[in-house]
Amino acid sequence: MKTVTLATLLATTLGASTPLLADDAGRGIHVYKSPSCGCCTDWVRHLQDHGFKVTVSETGNLNPIKAGAGLTPALASCHTAFIDGYVIEGHVPATDIRRLITEAPKARGLSVPGMPAGSPGMTMGGRQDPYQVLLFNDAGQTRVFAEYR
Repeated sequence: MKTVTLATLLATTLGASTPLLADDAGRGIHVYKSPSCGCCTDWVRHLQDHGFKVTVSETGNLNPIKAGAGLTPALASCHTAFIDGYVIEGHVPATDIRRLITEAPKARGLSVPGMPAGSPGMTMGGRQDPYQVLLFNDAGQTRVFAEYR
């Protein structure tokens, strides 16, 4: 019983302090987006709501940024971000970004290709399309990092 209580307490404490840990560690995320993209702005707000310190650069041409980040067209979405040496492409949930940083796998980054309804920043009423968060490497190979239904 004490182990369960301690485990629950630790999970609750760590879960509640995770946004603070991200800020305390000085972790910031740099987002590149189109100035006219509302869903990108909503995704930035999602990150801020989860404790990330966000810097935004607006540009009318994201293609050079995506190419420089090693993103293939199959991985592309509407905005590109960088955090702790990783690329974050598209509407990746903040919890998955935090998990990526914590686990620190040998990878290039995470992507949610396209713009699936119901992903962070893509709220469309009650619509929730299933989608996957893909972990990708420098060769463009992917594996499923998280799945949402």
